[in-house]
Amino acid sequence: MNSSDRVTVEDVMSTPLETVSKDATVMAATQRMRELDVSALVVPTNPRGIVSSTDVLDAVAAGRNVTELSVADVMTEDVETVSPDLYMEEVAAMMETYGINHLPVVDDDYVGMISSTDVTATLS
Repeated sequence: MNSSDRVTVEDVMSTPLETVSKDATVMAATQRMRELDVSALVVPTNPRGIVSSTDVLDAVAAGRNVTELSVADVMTEDVETVSPDLYMEEVAAMMETYGINHLPVVDDDYVGMISSTDVTATLS
């Protein structure tokens, strides 16, 4: 397979990028995820953040009252990101190495999101 046949992040990433404020309630974030049929939202903070359904599930499993938590209380900070020109095989390797299911796509600024579902659909 030559490089012109290889699929890049830009070819399959989800756009527009869906975001949520770190000050939003976890309830509002999960309702937004449900409405958009996504399982993660970027939190535009510095360092970069993301809140995923797994973060919410972890909070519930720990006995935390998610109706009283903000996104900042459960989000993952300093997340890994990828560039739009990265090949999907490289994304798959990153996800496996770091044990993650979502990667924000950054090209100077946020431009999209790539998920393990996107990787599986592309590489299978």
